Amino acid sequence: MAKKEAKEIRDTLEADSEEKNPKEKEIPESVKKEIEQLKGKLEDVKNQLVKKFPFISGIGLLPPQASKIIEEEMQDEEKELLSKEKTKVMHLILIIPDENEKNIHDVKVEAIKLTQHIKPKIWAHIKTISSLWNLGFDSKYEFLEAISMSYPLHDAGILGALRVTSIHKSLVLRKFEKYIVSYVIAGSMVRGEAKEISDVDVYVIVNDTDVRRMSRYELRDKLRHIIYSYAAEAGEIAGVKNKLNVQVYILTEFWEAVKDAHPVIFTFIRDGVPLYDSGAFMPWKLLLKMGKIKPSPEAIDMFMELGEKVASDVKKKFNDIVTSDLYWGIITPSQAAIMLYGIAPPTPRETVELMRKIFVEKEQLLEKKYVDILQKIVSIYKEYEYEENKTITGKEIDELLKESAEYLSRLKKLMEQIERKAKNKIVVEVYNNVFDLLKKIFGNLSEKPLMRKFNNELVKKGLVQLKASAILNDIAKANNDYKKKKLEKHEVDRVRKNASELIASLTEFIHRKEMIGMQRHQIKVLYREGNTEKEGKLFVFDNIAFAVMQDSEIVKKIDIIKNEIKEILMPEFEEEFKKYSTMLHRVKISQQFYSTLSKIFGRFELVF
Repeated sequence: MAKKEAKEIRDTLEADSEEKNPKEKEIPESVKKEIEQLKGKLEDVKNQLVKKFPFISGIGLLPPQASKIIEEEMQDEEKELLSKEKTKVMHLILIIPDENEKNIHDVKVEAIKLTQHIKPKIWAHIKTISSLWNLGFDSKYEFLEAISMSYPLHDAGILGALRVTSIHKSLVLRKFEKYIVSYVIAGSMVRGEAKEISDVDVYVIVNDTDVRRMSRYELRDKLRHIIYSYAAEAGEIAGVKNKLNVQVYILTEFWEAVKDAHPVIFTFIRDGVPLYDSGAFMPWKLLLKMGKIKPSPEAIDMFMELGEKVASDVKKKFNDIVTSDLYWGIITPSQAAIMLYGIAPPTPRETVELMRKIFVEKEQLLEKKYVDILQKIVSIYKEYEYEENKTITGKEIDELLKESAEYLSRLKKLMEQIERKAKNKIVVEVYNNVFDLLKKIFGNLSEKPLMRKFNNELVKKGLVQLKASAILNDIAKANNDYKKKKLEKHEVDRVRKNASELIASLTEFIHRKEMIGMQRHQIKVLYREGNTEKEGKLFVFDNIAFAVMQDSEIVKKIDIIKNEIKEILMPEFEEEFKKYSTMLHRVKISQQFYSTLSKIFGRFELVF
């Protein structure tokens, strides 16, 4: 962001301007009249569709200004059919739940049948909830905005949610321009569980790294005030029942929450769909999916301490306070146990089932009665939350406190069991990683032959450090002790500490070996680009060749028999080189092959 733009934004925030955003351009009255007439014609169509397919989540008629965006995203076959239409076409969007994806064809056939006599011609588009959100993942925000502009004929909540979020997003972006990092929708609406009156959860992340004239807390409070006021305004403009529930984070605060493994933030990143993103949210989402964003040991301890503290304080509270605090006091440390096991913090509704599946059924580390206690407390909380049970007696509170204390006590022991098992798992993983590398070097041999070859061909020849032999013996011994259930904690710590050094040495050796092989098989190519002389590389195998041009990440793969050229990226070439390098016998440069190389390099010279 330019300094001038940043200053203007800061000045705007400090002034706390009440300036309103310009209104959308009005739709011409003639177009409004045409749409109203068409909506009347479609009313019977909507009724018949919903009656036959009651699972339909939304049916909307797109206004003319949104049609172009929809048409650009159509499949080539549909575009071709659309181009042959001689009369005006209006677009109808139908949204269905993911579990009814198999019914897409039937819904479309019925929609076409019911609208075939309507003028202007109606073009039906069927979208599942997931395919709708995939547009956000693919940065096709205009498509989502086009759908949000539709005139709802039937809506179970999804069209209203899109409309109110789209209006709110526009207000926020107009106010703060490039200051917004991400605008994300999440919650029940994204999961496909929303109802017509469900809240719409959105998260706004704002970049505060360039703010110097006010504290970050002042900035956050000013931003929240303005963005929250826009939420009410968006609701009025949209005219929907869905309440917009907005959470505003400044970037530094948000990143701290990610590092501290806050379950709300993890859930937000995992389930959220960007309706606007400057390039930050999708990398976070992919990193979380890859397991690269992990909770710290401090975060796990924090969750455990929070659970213990809440359990001790709960006696001082009554009814709703008791149920709420007791619920979080038992859910939060349960999430901590799941995190320690190696899984990102689950949502509260997933926690009970995960505790049962992981620790009772799969690992058999926890007795079923403790998950039953967890389920009981969760059920009571849900009953109270939905006003199915409005009072809780003192006797019930005492019983719940006793059971929660018993549960937390057992959970501490479970954490110790998980830690022991995790350390044992480290030894197995280290052993497998090291011996997989040895197999890559010496072939698929058993443990002892691999260790002999390692000592004779690498250690004794000075290709790796002498101490590597002792480290390998230590890893093999620790794995053997693990199998005999004699593994000591000090062995785990020693193996974990030394293994990385050995793995690095073996990986470096393999890399050197591959590089030497690549250099042995390459032919230098001298060619010119304009007035500049450049140096390329040519790798020729039995029937395949690869041409690598200077300063290019694109490699030309040549089928020598068919005289065909295909472009691949450098990582793909490196993988294919490993496969083809074993096939190299002798280099034959035919006249036909020479002509093919001329198409790639122009005039060139081979240097053997």
